Amino acid sequence: MDEPATTFMTTVMEYTETDPSDDPDYEILLENTGMCKRDWVRHFRGQYEPPLFWIIFILGAVGNLLVVWIYTTVRNRLKTMTDVYLLNLAVADLLFLCMLPFWAVDATKGWNFGVGLCKLVSAVYKINFFSSMFLLTCISVDRYIAIVQVTKAQNLKKKRLFYSKLACLGVWFVSTLLALPEFIFAHVKPEQGGMSFCTLVYWNNTDNRTKILVLSLQICMGFCLPLLVMFFCYSVIIRTLLQAKSFEKHKALRVIFVVVFVFVLSQLPYNSLLIVEAAQAANTTMTECDTVIRFDIAGQVAKSLAFTHACLNPFLYVFIGVRFRQDLLRIAKMCVGGHGKGGFSKTVPKRPSVMSDTDTTPALSI
Repeated sequence: MDEPATTFMTTVMEYTETDPSDDPDYEILLENTGMCKRDWVRHFRGQYEPPLFWIIFILGAVGNLLVVWIYTTVRNRLKTMTDVYLLNLAVADLLFLCMLPFWAVDATKGWNFGVGLCKLVSAVYKINFFSSMFLLTCISVDRYIAIVQVTKAQNLKKKRLFYSKLACLGVWFVSTLLALPEFIFAHVKPEQGGMSFCTLVYWNNTDNRTKILVLSLQICMGFCLPLLVMFFCYSVIIRTLLQAKSFEKHKALRVIFVVVFVFVLSQLPYNSLLIVEAAQAANTTMTECDTVIRFDIAGQVAKSLAFTHACLNPFLYVFIGVRFRQDLLRIAKMCVGGHGKGGFSKTVPKRPSVMSDTDTTPALSI
């Protein structure tokens, strides 16, 4: 979360020979200029973020590496559009997870890795943020076509795999473009106490137009648009399944509710605070230090919650599938019972892939 009145602090530090905090009227000066001392916020971040980030890193690395391993080794080839999207989603999460150790160190010891790595780490996070949301949106569209538009799905069965790979290329390209503000505005900013932090430092617009534009772009493209598409697709899917009399199809509703609920639960708080931050940049409404500090704490917690999507995705979008879970059980039995009798081709029979196009109901059920 960016700190307000950064320009004021920079001016004070550059044009005074003494530490401004030595001034007995320093606290009053900060209040009058909208600047607040946030030592307690940094202390909270240093205690709270590192252990959480390491937990997310370990769980996410194990889950996503297992997904990549099964798709590239056990199954040998991608059979459906969803397979392609899930593999790219796992790769995107792995790239993001590789950045978490840097953020964990930044929270405790400050940023000592240089400006170039600061820009790279910030950009990779934002690329993952956008690509993950877009890929989850692609999965919802794919499920919509497979369940609601069955005839069209069968007619385009051979071309859909090609279209999915093309869509993934488009997702990575657009996500990289949307992450350009991170390359431009990410800088290492020195602060009180001799520590430096990797953060976004926007151009000094008097009306904060640049910051408002960047935040609006992130909110609209990274949350609102994917949420609207997912809501439309899954609402139509739910209506279609409710019209079916098969009990197995109704069981699929549980997975859909979990997918949408977790998506909103992890991303809504952080994006709601981004809306407040954009409003604050447009028209300063929070002037009391206590309010600003509480907002900063809430922003840290909400951002950490949003980070959890990198370790939850494998469980929600892959492991919850019946077929994938059965494959994992077979692999586990092979590892426990010995694998001298044959390789994966003998141990794991060829089966339709997770959430396959030809038989979506069992794959979606829990």
